[in-house]
Amino acid sequence: MRRTFTVGVAALVASLVSMQAPLHAQSGRWGAGYFPNLPVVTQDGKTLNFYDDVIKGKMVVISFIYTNCPDICPLTTARLTQVEDALGDMVGRDIFFVSMTVDPVRDTPQQLKQFADGFHVGPGWLFLTGKPEDIKLINSRLGDNSRTLDEHRNEIVLGNDATGEWMRNTVFGDINALLVDIRAMDPKWREQVREAKPDPHSNTGYALAMHPGQGLFKRICAPCHTIGVGDRVGPDLRGVTERRDPAWLADFIMHPDKARARQDPIAMSLTAKFPGVHMPALGISDDDAKVLIGYLQAEDAHLKEAQDPPMPEHHHHHM
Repeated sequence: MRRTFTVGVAALVASLVSMQAPLHAQSGRWGAGYFPNLPVVTQDGKTLNFYDDVIKGKMVVISFIYTNCPDICPLTTARLTQVEDALGDMVGRDIFFVSMTVDPVRDTPQQLKQFADGFHVGPGWLFLTGKPEDIKLINSRLGDNSRTLDEHRNEIVLGNDATGEWMRNTVFGDINALLVDIRAMDPKWREQVREAKPDPHSNTGYALAMHPGQGLFKRICAPCHTIGVGDRVGPDLRGVTERRDPAWLADFIMHPDKARARQDPIAMSLTAKFPGVHMPALGISDDDAKVLIGYLQAEDAHLKEAQDPPMPEHHHHHM
């Protein structure tokens, strides 16, 4: 049975909200004795010691991925690139991003490099693999004890080794709330900021969206696609409703994996152009696909109008 994306993500978000509790190690504090100082290999083929080189004294945002993941990992990574953009030059200086593979046998440094390049990640972001037993131990200490790939944890872990604070979080909620949580790992930031009480009026979700597809697009498409701005992780979608047959487009939005499996020529050309990341199968329903296509058409129309405003009536008769 296919779940529609909205149900799937609602369930995912519900399960993650309950995880925003601090993580406490048996010793009462995660640290040198808790994280294995095992060798890990970066996407550039460099060997590091996990505790000394990746965690020690640092603030980190850790996610769990595998490059063959058909659905949620590309979206997790894409949303983290939005977080990376928002944090700007803090990444690699104050805060470090770490993506741990949960499939170390297949995820070679080369595979991870191609995946990382697909998302145009900056220098403060490590993608790590290593010996399967070492990776398994590190990931289990970070709370990922999945036995099969499709049940690996979709949340992220935020930690500050200097203060010993660790917590689970999610990239599927509000990005601004996540940014606050990430910055709040820094005690100096916490001292400066007196957090404003949340204003119920400002958080209307997507109720104010002009088009019913806008919220959907923002949540599940915008991490990888823009409309009229240029390629992001995937192709820019301006004019896509004119270039592609609507039935093909709806089918591809719902089942990009099946299109690739049957060697659909358009899907194959996209795979060649964007080799690092493949469009994930997000369980989008038929209705939602139609709403998204309607939104893309509406956005195209806006862009056309803005670029080429309709001529005023009286200009029509030239002398």
